[in-house]
Amino acid sequence: MDKFDGFTTPSILDNLKATLNHREREIFLPAATYSDSGVRRHPIIDSAAGYRQAFSLDADRILHSRAYTRYIDKTQVFYLIPNDHITHRVLHVQLVSKIARTIGRFLRLNEDLIEAIALGHDIGHTPFGHEGERYLSELCQKAGIGHFLHNVQSIQFLDRVERKGQGWNLCLQTLDGVLCHDGEIHNRLLAPNPDKDFTTIEAEITAKKADPDYPLIPMTTEGCVVRMADTIAYIGRDLEDAIRLSILHRSDIPKSIVRILGNTNGTIVYRLVTDVIRNSHENHFVAFSPEISDALKALKKFNLERIYMNPKGKVHSAAIHQLFSMLFEMRLEDLETNNRSSDIVSGFLADMSESYIAGHSHPEIVRDYIAGMTDRYFLHQFPEHLRPVAQF
Repeated sequence: MDKFDGFTTPSILDNLKATLNHREREIFLPAATYSDSGVRRHPIIDSAAGYRQAFSLDADRILHSRAYTRYIDKTQVFYLIPNDHITHRVLHVQLVSKIARTIGRFLRLNEDLIEAIALGHDIGHTPFGHEGERYLSELCQKAGIGHFLHNVQSIQFLDRVERKGQGWNLCLQTLDGVLCHDGEIHNRLLAPNPDKDFTTIEAEITAKKADPDYPLIPMTTEGCVVRMADTIAYIGRDLEDAIRLSILHRSDIPKSIVRILGNTNGTIVYRLVTDVIRNSHENHFVAFSPEISDALKALKKFNLERIYMNPKGKVHSAAIHQLFSMLFEMRLEDLETNNRSSDIVSGFLADMSESYIAGHSHPEIVRDYIAGMTDRYFLHQFPEHLRPVAQF
């Protein structure tokens, strides 16, 4: 029979899936990752995965995760701003995905793997962006559980917190790309380090939590593309947001940078993407040209000094810092006293798997609880008089 209850039989779907897997070998270049090479901690039979290929399934699982939904109200750079045109984390992630898939298409790589990595790469970000990350890291170190890093936390959410502690059972290649995205680190050239397994990833997570400067290299070319695309997506967009908020003017961008990269987000993205494609085509690495790389590095330095460290964007830093400390201590006490009126006990841990509860200390549970919050939810943990108000 070809059909039952109006649906195509599994045998036909399996054949279609096999056809797609075979087509990859005709289309992809040697640097690409084939979908049927996806490796999971817990193998799943084809009928459970349906007709979706491995990395397409990963992208769907991430897209339907609760953590992905919370991207909508997480800071990218600027927070507490009554301006609907300022970038939030959800838009950044979509831009990374689109830019990376564009590059991947021209390099004839696996766009499903690229999309999965891109959609999941920032899921571990705290409320209030990199500021919140620094504050939570201080508290985690003080509690003896290592540094907090959003890329490590992304793995924590996807692998151990989501689905009430069961995780999504994503492929090794997807998790590795998420862990190794490190978009703030400047690389002119990235060549994948393919010799990894789940034990390798666990060792890298441990090393990274002990030393935030520990270098990570993706195991796939697709992971390298997403890492490059992360930078391409934010560097010009952050400029546009800063200009829109009058933190700086377009004329402030150094002429030496403008000559090579341009002075608008659209031009910057186009020139960076074009350069990556030209310098990476038919190679087993992803790279910028030396000239473009130097200009990008200079623009990163300019953004750091004129945008990310600008006092205009840090009006509420002290207040937010204090609230992180207060919330961490309050929820830690709630766990230690089993305060069932507290949201961390009655909400976050409700129906959580025994393996999660047994495998995490109280500080680690508080870390996961706070890291998953949106900006708004974080602020509403406190009475209104303690909440900072919108700026600009």
